[in-house]
Amino acid sequence: MTIRVLIADDQMMVREGFSVLLNAMPDIEVVGEAVNGREAVRRVRELAPDVVLMDIRMPELNGIEATREIVAADASAKVLVLTTFDLDEYVYQALRAGASGFLLKDASARQLADGVRVVAAGEALLAPSVTRRLITEFSRLSDTPRLASAAQAYGELTERETEVLVLIAQGLSNAEIAERLVVAESTIKTHVSRILVKLGLRDRTQAAVFAYETRLVTPS
Repeated sequence: MTIRVLIADDQMMVREGFSVLLNAMPDIEVVGEAVNGREAVRRVRELAPDVVLMDIRMPELNGIEATREIVAADASAKVLVLTTFDLDEYVYQALRAGASGFLLKDASARQLADGVRVVAAGEALLAPSVTRRLITEFSRLSDTPRLASAAQAYGELTERETEVLVLIAQGLSNAEIAERLVVAESTIKTHVSRILVKLGLRDRTQAAVFAYETRLVTPS
């Protein structure tokens, strides 16, 4: 199936460049563009893309707020944040808002396409080393009430679910977790689904953030 992509960036060259790169892929189609966050939210409603490439710093409505609105509307689109820097407090906030991962703007064509495919498949596009740095640097932004509520929910997880959550935070895919725990990949998918429901989280990206914020996993 073709992955439908919306590109939201206020720079025309970025939009056009990414469109050319992605449309060259046989399994990806750029179905629309947006020049600011407000337009991105509207275009998601109109076009129902599978993946939104979302710039953070845009006029009218920034990428963080646009991501939050898209997630709040329960849109099926996965948001992949675009950033110039790999250590950016805005990226961290976007992950907390519901983005499924982030990608540097200087990524190669292959990295861009692979990133879109990973996020469309429901996985998290998180380079573990960069994610740990992000969360370590900006976890001070976490609010106490949220952490208290999260810690209470954490107690509802089983021992195996906790183990799976730790491995998610370490950047492992479902297949890698299954291999590590010597179980079927379908079993891991079930565990991940139950973790997300119990913790009230959108996807495995937020699960990874949760694990670091609650100190279940600490940066190495």
